[in-house]
Amino acid sequence: MKYMNQVGIILGITFLGEMIHSIIPLPIPASIYGLIIMLFCLYFKLVKVENVKQTGGFLIEIMPLMFIPAAVGLLTAWKDLKSIWITIIIITILTTIIVMAVTGKTVQAIISKDKDRKVERK
Repeated sequence: MKYMNQVGIILGITFLGEMIHSIIPLPIPASIYGLIIMLFCLYFKLVKVENVKQTGGFLIEIMPLMFIPAAVGLLTAWKDLKSIWITIIIITILTTIIVMAVTGKTVQAIISKDKDRKVERK
């Protein structure tokens, strides 16, 4: 029953994101609205992490399966992408490097800030 409650919370927030997407005429995916809602719910403790942790972990574990439809979509669109595939690969490599660098710097800053806080408490 615990998993059903966790799935219900996640699906409810996802549905709320879909509703907001249908109301607000911005080119933002509904899933982004759902993620922002979940972030606020977790931050303001409307939803406790323990109430979605196990189901969220399961969804992260099966995430690679979620990319299969996108990969198949790329295969079916190959004739359209064939003329620009080198550009796509270069952009993909560059953005991956940029995301990795920014993520690494952000994590380093957070760890450094956390260490500073721990030193101040002692």
